[in-house]
Amino acid sequence: MDLNKKWDKIILGSQSPRRKELLSGLDIDFEVRVADIDESYPSSLEIDKVAEYIAMNKLKALSPSSNKNELIICSDTIVVLNEEILGKPVDKTDAQQMLEKLSGQTHTVITAVAISDGNQEKVFSDSTKVTFKTLSNSEIEYYLENYTPYDKAGSYGVQEWIGMMAIIKMEGSYFNVMGLPVHKVYETLVAW
Repeated sequence: MDLNKKWDKIILGSQSPRRKELLSGLDIDFEVRVADIDESYPSSLEIDKVAEYIAMNKLKALSPSSNKNELIICSDTIVVLNEEILGKPVDKTDAQQMLEKLSGQTHTVITAVAISDGNQEKVFSDSTKVTFKTLSNSEIEYYLENYTPYDKAGSYGVQEWIGMMAIIKMEGSYFNVMGLPVHKVYETLVAW
């Protein structure tokens, strides 16, 4: 199904190369448009609503610049371990500590998507449970030295070396962990 005919322009509100790759995989033509926003959230917010809150804030920051027949898609991903949100690491030490926490544990990756065409808004999220093997200090060090986890929630990219060697079990969408639940995006756009 050609979704490009529904709107004059589709906007991806993300600079993430992974989200660009995933949305392209649906054969959708789009352009990237981003706005800097504060990614903080109220401490009273339920954990499973945090990603949706941030995705909606990204959408609201872009919506004023949208034209009548534009569709804007924004997204946010968080990693949750034992009721703690692991965001993007601030530095190498922070990244190392996050990977040490994830080592040998099962965590949940929640990716939220907020979509608007100027007339209506939809927001939804998807969750995937990911189990890591126990990581050695040298494996963590190797990853941090050879890859760039600093723009990734939880300090890792599922599509990178660490995902290939450390993930022993996954329940849910791989693409959700990568940064966009494309199956849900597609279903939503088809039904729009």
